[in-house]
Amino acid sequence: MGKADFLSPKAISNRIKAKGLQKLRWYCQMCQKQCRDENGFKCHCMSESHQRQLLLASENPNRFMDYFSDEFKNDFLELLRRRFGLCKVDETPKGWYVQYIDRDPETIRLQEEQAKKKKQELDDEERSAKFIEEQVRRGQESKETDETPVYTELKRESEEEKGLCLVVISGHLSAETQSEKHYSCCFAFNLGASCSIAGPSKSSSALGASALKAASSTKRKDTSSSSDSRGEKKKKSALEEIIEMEEEKKKKMKQSIRTDHWLQPNIVVKVITKRLGEKYHKKKAVITEVRDKYTAVVKIIDSGDKLKLDQNHVETVIPAPGKKVLILNGPYRDMEAVLEGIDEKHFCATLTLDSGQQKGKRVDIAYEDFSKLA
Repeated sequence: MGKADFLSPKAISNRIKAKGLQKLRWYCQMCQKQCRDENGFKCHCMSESHQRQLLLASENPNRFMDYFSDEFKNDFLELLRRRFGLCKVDETPKGWYVQYIDRDPETIRLQEEQAKKKKQELDDEERSAKFIEEQVRRGQESKETDETPVYTELKRESEEEKGLCLVVISGHLSAETQSEKHYSCCFAFNLGASCSIAGPSKSSSALGASALKAASSTKRKDTSSSSDSRGEKKKKSALEEIIEMEEEKKKKMKQSIRTDHWLQPNIVVKVITKRLGEKYHKKKAVITEVRDKYTAVVKIIDSGDKLKLDQNHVETVIPAPGKKVLILNGPYRDMEAVLEGIDEKHFCATLTLDSGQQKGKRVDIAYEDFSKLA
């Protein structure tokens, strides 16, 4: 029988067989033999040579596994070195870590544009933060200067310059063991005119009383004018309003402290773990009991099976609009609400509170912070 033609199907199949370019599932790694079809691979596995090779491998399996692993590693690194030269390879305790570096000019240009945009956003945020800090600092300084009293030296001026009104009140002080002693008191008021009254006469006492009344009235006017000026000073400036807004934001942030656990009984959740198999994956369940804040006993709605799952193995369920939900985290935690609408762009939903003191209030809550009530 003559030799087959170079382009004949038989010749092509022989060359493919010689190169080993056939299905991998018909290749015996232990014997390093490539079979052409399933029947040939089955016959090879039942052959005496294959059985003998398995007995040799069973005596020292680690030696064969290490040999295959080294062979794969060497070939893989050689491929990286020849074909993919732009790679960053590190050997870590967990194994080899390979990072491919894309040196395409278009990719580099996009990365540089993204870096510039990110840097510009950070610069704008830093600039606005520094401006707010500067405004707050100036506001605090101005507030301190306004509230700090200024003490000056006491200067006494002559009576003629200031126009003092001297009121002399005279009388007698009686005592049991002492004789009657004459006394006199002198009060000075800035009335804008000068006068002198002396002697213990009645007219002097009457005039002194009138002067006291005038002085008290002027004092009231002074206090009223000073209170008006203080009222004008107490008007809030823009800086003080900024400070108050920052304090209110801090209070709101304190009130909205989040917790790392959100499980609550009587809510509907979805099983997202694949460790339990396809039977329970993506199935909805109702939480019947919460243990240690992070573990829940759930009941599968379809089958009625009970499972014990960690909170990382389940996720919240968003019902249709108009259904009741329970808020699980944030400042409105443990409050019931009604779902009004969903904002897919910002990954949140609009809820109307249905319990508590703020009943009827509309709030925006993230998807992971509320779930459907059972």
